[in-house]
Amino acid sequence: MARSRVPDVIAAVDLGSNSFHMVVARYSHGQLIILDRLREMVRLAAGLDETGRLDRCAIETALACLERFGQRLRDMRAESVRVVGTNTLRQARRRGAFLDRARAALGHPIEIISGIEEARLIYLGVARTMPNEPGRRLVVDIGGGSTEIIIGEGVHARRLESLYMGCVSMSNRYFGDGEITEKRMKRARLAARLELEPVQATFRSHGWEQAVGSSGTIRSVSDVLRARGGDGMITPAALESLIEHTLRAGAVDKLRLPGLSEERVPVFAGGLAILAEILGILDIKQMRVADGALREGLLYDLVGRLTDEDARVRSVRAMQGRYHVDLAQAERVEATVLNFLEQAQKEWGLEDVFASLVLSWAARLHEIGLDVSHSHYQKHGAYLLEHADMPGFPQEEQKILASIVGAHRRKIHLEQLQDLNPPWHLGVEFLIVLLRLAVLLHRGRSHEALPKIGLGARGRSLELSFPRGWLENHPLTAADLENEVELLKASGFKLKVL
Repeated sequence: MARSRVPDVIAAVDLGSNSFHMVVARYSHGQLIILDRLREMVRLAAGLDETGRLDRCAIETALACLERFGQRLRDMRAESVRVVGTNTLRQARRRGAFLDRARAALGHPIEIISGIEEARLIYLGVARTMPNEPGRRLVVDIGGGSTEIIIGEGVHARRLESLYMGCVSMSNRYFGDGEITEKRMKRARLAARLELEPVQATFRSHGWEQAVGSSGTIRSVSDVLRARGGDGMITPAALESLIEHTLRAGAVDKLRLPGLSEERVPVFAGGLAILAEILGILDIKQMRVADGALREGLLYDLVGRLTDEDARVRSVRAMQGRYHVDLAQAERVEATVLNFLEQAQKEWGLEDVFASLVLSWAARLHEIGLDVSHSHYQKHGAYLLEHADMPGFPQEEQKILASIVGAHRRKIHLEQLQDLNPPWHLGVEFLIVLLRLAVLLHRGRSHEALPKIGLGARGRSLELSFPRGWLENHPLTAADLENEVELLKASGFKLKVL
């Protein structure tokens, strides 16, 4: 599915658990040319309490940062921007109010991505900014609230994991009062080892030719090793030396290391514990540091969405294959529903390109639940779409897709749509109606093409107009449409069939 041209200036914003990053670039001749980078230590994870709520101080710090980022984006006239939230925002309860304020401050919507999607984007950012070397590559990224481990070849990730530990969470848990002792370090390392143990065998069995680290903790370790006269390569022996130095300091406020920034000091001990166990558990002899990370991955993924390499399209195809979708039927429904959308989009405010994309994907995947059970298969399909790992899809897009598929037949439960973020908590209703009509008209799975069908929309009223005599010759379709009139009426829609 070819897209429009790539804008002259694009940007990616990564709302991490420890720091917020923004990178602005120009896409030229297949390459990204970085124009500007901004990074601010926000420590969002430190403001998340045990109940999953962000405290006022963390919120205000984050919003102030996003206002500055937003100003820079406006000054640089970035035409296409992707903003993602990671572990802390995944965990945060009642985050809707914060996301609304954050969107207003930044000027762009924020996507919350899963840990696996974060891992995919990290690998893409690393792979795209490193030489294209043969063999498998292990990539490790220790963030503020999560740690991603990936094995891939070339630009394609093959095995992805996101672990529930990060430099902020580990530091708060074991060194939160500022003391750094051998006993605490042993406990932190044991916690990291326990988190790594379930994935140890899988990753070691895959094997790799080179190990690469990205982002804050690993980059900081490399900077310190380089300041001590090394080449920046991370080895188990070098890491143990840093841990010994950290223990000798005895306290966070006494930790001084050449190459270590002041803002990194409070979370350094927790990051060291995690990295040391990763090297040990996975038997990594040496690790180099990559220039790219999540934000670069976001940029390249954005370029893919705007050209012909949209990872979401690949995920949809993979789901079709995995759940044995009748491709011919899916294509028939897709063609019809997109025709209906074209006729109704202006009246219903569905001219956003995402409306046609998500409706197309819903048509292609509306029958995946049949692979589970024919009874209530729309519910099975919705569950799969909401909870499956679908590379390229942020959580909100998966929820929208699941909502459309889950309501494409039988009774519509509109109250379930209220959990969606504006404006799609309302717009999805119209997409559901269009898909329902398209599926209904192709219920017979006939290869015979449908006649030209007119669809008129005004408010919550629709008119379907058929060629004279067609419905009389297709009594089962006519009966289905009579039933659909009643089902839509219960959801506040008025359908008239002519």
